[in-house]
Amino acid sequence: MLARPAFSDEITQRIIGFAIEVHRNLGPGLLESVYEECLCSEIETAALPFERQISLPVYYKGKALEGGYRIDLVVEKSVAVEIKAVEALLPVHQAQLLTYKKLSGIPTGLLLNFHAAFLKDGIRRMTLARAAQS
Repeated sequence: MLARPAFSDEITQRIIGFAIEVHRNLGPGLLESVYEECLCSEIETAALPFERQISLPVYYKGKALEGGYRIDLVVEKSVAVEIKAVEALLPVHQAQLLTYKKLSGIPTGLLLNFHAAFLKDGIRRMTLARAAQS
């Protein structure tokens, strides 16, 4: 069952708030794994259910195959979060998140680039119905 849009919007806003807190404390320049660990700490402190490094199989002719795809975080089973620490977000990063959302059926995704000088410039929110920047 897909998440209600209003619920996903509330969760994405909370995740963005946690990400801003992490970025405010650490700034840009660290590894993605560090930002992931800190963001997980914030989410855990808020007592939101989440999962990390979720493996996504690719189905080919009815058979599940391990394609090496992993979603960094899934929060409240309704928002997929992909964490980056790159110079600039590229179309390939957005395509990666879109692929994760399609394979998982999770309707909402957040792409967070912690390398941005201002985190607000490194956030992309995507929905399955509309894979555009919000």
